Amino acid sequence: MARRLPPLNSVRAFEAAARLGSFVAAARELNVTQPAIGRHVRQLEDWLGVVLFQRSARGVATTAAGTQYLATASRLLDELAAASQQLQGGGLLRLMVVPGLARRWLAPLLDGLLAERPGLRLAIEPHATFSRLRPGDADLGLVADDISRLPGYYHTLAVPPVFAVCTPAYLASHTAPQQVGDLLQHTLIHEDDGDWWQLWLAAQGVHVRLQPQTVYFSADQTLDACLAHKGIALANPLLVAAELASGALVQPLPQAVALQGYHFILPDDGSVAPDVPWLVAALCRLAGQTATKRNGRGIAAAPY
Repeated sequence: MARRLPPLNSVRAFEAAARLGSFVAAARELNVTQPAIGRHVRQLEDWLGVVLFQRSARGVATTAAGTQYLATASRLLDELAAASQQLQGGGLLRLMVVPGLARRWLAPLLDGLLAERPGLRLAIEPHATFSRLRPGDADLGLVADDISRLPGYYHTLAVPPVFAVCTPAYLASHTAPQQVGDLLQHTLIHEDDGDWWQLWLAAQGVHVRLQPQTVYFSADQTLDACLAHKGIALANPLLVAAELASGALVQPLPQAVALQGYHFILPDDGSVAPDVPWLVAALCRLAGQTATKRNGRGIAAAPY
């Protein structure tokens, strides 16, 4: 007996809108127009014979039937995406990484990694703000966060020391800091709303509330600003080993402290792609080699 199935595009539109709580957000995720989402949802409602959304001037919310249907639709779409990914991959391993680490540490290592693993195809997706992976998003994530906030935690890459960096040109045109408190007289480049610098300063005994005028989304952006001589940024050996070795960046002060680590996470369903254990082990080894090159300034990493 043939299956009686609803239109797949309509199910995808409904699931995205219900999960995100917005037709606008669903349109953005699926790369279609908002009216297209509305048409697909109405088509699905007509096909099912039930109302899935309550519509008002403030937006949309799922009805009881919509909430019930969402649970099944999300699970089946996740399973379909995961199954398709497994068959389609043919050796393709998808890795979602915070941008600074992707560009400044991982990208230069790719040729060597692929030479070690013939047949492996690696797709790198930089992503500034994520702490979990839905099935189908990627096979592995590499984030900078606390383990307690990572539901898919798999393994720790490194917990590197964090220190201040700037360009020689910036330092030459300003009074060099003699102690940590002197940094407050300089332009500090912020990756967030001030918390990162506040944590680092507090670890050195300097407690202050910072309200930056300019905030960047990633360490990659802060280091680009730093290399443009705009001020002093926080960095770690994985991000700036090459610049420190070449002299493009210098440390105005020797103080360093580990604040948080880089951690691998798995998709929410706990699936482990065949090449994931090898890749994790290889990257942990390379992180250790970076530590060795930094004049004995260690990078703590969990045993693999």
